[in-house]
Amino acid sequence: MKTPKRIEPLVAEGLVDEVVCQLMSGKEANVYMVRCGDEIRCAKVYKDVQHRSFRNNTSYQEGRKTKNSRQLRAMEKGSRYGRQMQEEAWQSAEVNALYRLADAGVRVPQPYLCYEGVLLMDLVTDAEGHPAPRLNDVELTRDQALSFHADLLEQVVRMLCAGIIHGDLSEYNILVGAEGPVIIDLPQAVDAAGNNNASTMLERDVANLASYFGRFVPELIDSDYGKEIWRLYQSGDLIPGTKLMGEIVIDERIADVSAVLEEVKMALQEEERRRLYQGS
Repeated sequence: MKTPKRIEPLVAEGLVDEVVCQLMSGKEANVYMVRCGDEIRCAKVYKDVQHRSFRNNTSYQEGRKTKNSRQLRAMEKGSRYGRQMQEEAWQSAEVNALYRLADAGVRVPQPYLCYEGVLLMDLVTDAEGHPAPRLNDVELTRDQALSFHADLLEQVVRMLCAGIIHGDLSEYNILVGAEGPVIIDLPQAVDAAGNNNASTMLERDVANLASYFGRFVPELIDSDYGKEIWRLYQSGDLIPGTKLMGEIVIDERIADVSAVLEEVKMALQEEERRRLYQGS
């Protein structure tokens, strides 16, 4: 097929030898199968911001680090330079997330490079070696749905242990690869520790999984894995392989108000002694 304009620089640099076909067209990018020497890979071509339906929502950007204050000011003002920097940050967020997640053992495509708005990475294939289908396009049995749901919860846990939340996880950005479900599309990935919306986004990702797999296993719809995972993360008890129950146990014990007030009083007294000592 004709080489898309955005991939031409990679061909000129010898990074891509041939564009085989287009695999899909998404809300923020088009994806192509490409040949790189003897390897068949995948090229994700990001759409210009004006042609994307998925905007750079500020709730996703919170907590992301910017190279310098000039770039940050430009991005806040929405200048032409700022929009360019915002686009670069949007694309690099996915590349950085993919590298971190691959290192953490999360099942994601292995990235190679991002050049001129094109992300080059592994092509995810099914058991027959064909491009893997999206989860939404696969008919599942009850047992398969239970297995995939458990597998993806483990991937979500591994992601969170690596400090990342997908932020837009659904059956449309999960591929059914030969080794199991593969999570894709991460330009909106959220920093779990630096984003005030992190818990909400994690719970939404997990709820999306429960809603989809609940079509095949109805009892999954009432599960509450999202809150459970977040509480374990906050308490420092979340590790890959953590056994999840899918429910939250509410502590209904009556708080000892007197004991709490006594603790506060002692803390204030200690602070006052420290202040007087420093002033002496």
